[in-house]
Amino acid sequence: MEIIVTGAAGFVGQALAAALLSNPQVSRLTLTDVVEPSLPPQHEASKVETRCIKADLTAREACQSLFTPSLSVVYLLHGLMSGASEANLDLGLKVNIDSMRLVLDLLRSVNPGVKVVFPSSCAVFGPSDSVVTETTMPLPGSSYGAQKHITEVLLNDYSRKGLLDGRILRLPTIIVRPGTPTGAASSFCSGIIREPLKGEKSVLPVAPDFEIWVCSTRTLIKNLIYAWQIPKEKFPSNSRIVNLPGITVTSAQMLDALKDVAGEETVRLVEEKRDPVIEKLVYSWPARFDTALAKSLGFSPDGTLQQILDEYIEDYGGGLKSRKA
Repeated sequence: MEIIVTGAAGFVGQALAAALLSNPQVSRLTLTDVVEPSLPPQHEASKVETRCIKADLTAREACQSLFTPSLSVVYLLHGLMSGASEANLDLGLKVNIDSMRLVLDLLRSVNPGVKVVFPSSCAVFGPSDSVVTETTMPLPGSSYGAQKHITEVLLNDYSRKGLLDGRILRLPTIIVRPGTPTGAASSFCSGIIREPLKGEKSVLPVAPDFEIWVCSTRTLIKNLIYAWQIPKEKFPSNSRIVNLPGITVTSAQMLDALKDVAGEETVRLVEEKRDPVIEKLVYSWPARFDTALAKSLGFSPDGTLQQILDEYIEDYGGGLKSRKA
């Protein structure tokens, strides 16, 4: 089968590509982004035909060359992140809505019924004291959440009409992302662990009791790959939207897990310095989700915070070792 991953230069795109290169069902893989994506190291031992293409997916000509009838699965990972979308409304609209509609309309024309995996976000909801289900009314508290919700509705409708075969996955916040801080408002969730583990200072811009829905990289990638393997008949008749499994944690619990892994001195590298701009965005996201539908469809649950940190150190720690290992 032939697969394309957009936004493939990013962390999730690279992790997904690495896993797909090891999947025996995949014969051809296209990685594309606004910068040419790197080939993951796994390509050296892979038999998958792989190409990396720099492309602007807001341009029709670029999309026409990439989204062809030969595709079996399309991963739409490209987008402008939450903080950047809030700061630049017009660019967010162009990337997160206009580009998505351009791609979806091309696909329903040249490759009707193709499987489209769209990672959405818990940011489509407003703040909630109750447990959120797939049928909870979205009331986004950010431009990013609104833009994600618009694409959700469009892909769900195209799937209802049989034009495309959408799998709309509402992702928890992913921790711990390697590399450098991103434009996401939730970037600090990785930063308060990643930077101290490298011996660098980091800032916690929210209160210690701030709650957020998170999951590990390994669990996310496993679920992204599983998504296209589910027969479309297994989804509810009126919706392709699924809240992916995760766990609810507080800022304080993340720092406690860091302490368990790396000690008190490492935690001291984190400074609490409240940021009203970030707080306004992240406090608009719910922190508790009902994932009964995801579990019934066969998606994988996530582990504990300790397991998430241990996995990060094992996969990206560059020689670091958990004190509990």
